[in-house]
Amino acid sequence: MNWVTPDLCDENPELVQAVEPGFANYGGVASFFGQIVTVKCFEDNSKVKELVDQPGEGKVMVVDAGGSFRCAMLGDMLAEKAVKNGWAGIIMYGCVRDVDVLAELELGVQALGSHPMKSLKKGIGEEGLDVTFGGVTFRPGEYVYADNNGIIVSPEALKMP
Repeated sequence: MNWVTPDLCDENPELVQAVEPGFANYGGVASFFGQIVTVKCFEDNSKVKELVDQPGEGKVMVVDAGGSFRCAMLGDMLAEKAVKNGWAGIIMYGCVRDVDVLAELELGVQALGSHPMKSLKKGIGEEGLDVTFGGVTFRPGEYVYADNNGIIVSPEALKMP
């Protein structure tokens, strides 16, 4: 199925909200979408690790990492688990690492930047909350669509052009 976020915005203007620019595409899949699963954590990717170990069923993990540029919250090992467990993508309001490997994986990955340092592992974080960044609130169960044009959110699955 071929789609781009500008067309989805044009076809569904009453439903979509666009995330403010600032994200870059790091995954091997240029465009991805799915139901939202949220994680809120800051410089500790323990909850991200827990979720990638669970069946993703074509969903997109949206991680509010507080916009931190001090460490990476996703790297090659967790991304490979996400692929293995069927996640469609991960949107990281923070940084990723191992970007050359991420670019080879069948996983959509959007993030603010890359950073070589790993995060803490203290088990701190929460799942299933509404999270807000980029001028948009991401709610579990709603839908997110991402490509090189940007990221959009909808309360329901969008009609494809």
